[in-house]
Amino acid sequence: MPILETRTQHWPDEGACAAAARELAARPAVAQAYIELHGTLGAGKTTFVRHLLQALGVTGRVKSPTYAVMEAYEPAGRKVWHFDFYRFNDPQEWEDAGFRDVFASAGLKLAEWPEQAAGLLPVPDLRMELVPLSGDERRVTYSACTPLGLELLP
Repeated sequence: MPILETRTQHWPDEGACAAAARELAARPAVAQAYIELHGTLGAGKTTFVRHLLQALGVTGRVKSPTYAVMEAYEPAGRKVWHFDFYRFNDPQEWEDAGFRDVFASAGLKLAEWPEQAAGLLPVPDLRMELVPLSGDERRVTYSACTPLGLELLP
C-alpha cells in the first residue's frame, strides 16, 4: 500500500481523542473517505469512531458492530458505514452482505480490524494506527494512502 505522508499525534486522554475526531469531522473530504483503524484490543478504535460519529451528528448510542460486522448511519443526510471485521472469516460473507456495493457507493466508510478482510478491501484513504501507552494515553499514526487521505491528515 502506498503511503504519501505520515503524521503522529499523542493523545494524553480521551478528551484528546474526541478533539481529534472533531477535527477530522470538520474536514469536507471525510464525507467520501475510507478510513482504516488498526490497533490491539482496547487501543481505542471504537472510542475514536464513536467520537467521530457524534461529531458528524449521530445521536443516540453508537455501538461496535463486532457481531453485526456493519452499522449504517445517516447523520445530516450523509451516508456513513462503520465496519468491525474482528470476527470476519468468510470471504463469501463479503459478497452475500453486499459489502462490495457499499464500498463502491458514496459516503464515509470506517473499518476496524481491516486485516481480517485483507484482499477484499480497497486501498484506504487514511490509515490510523492506535497504540496504547500508559493509562488513557495513545500514540496515533496517520498515514495518507491517497490524495483524499492527504486532505484528512491533522
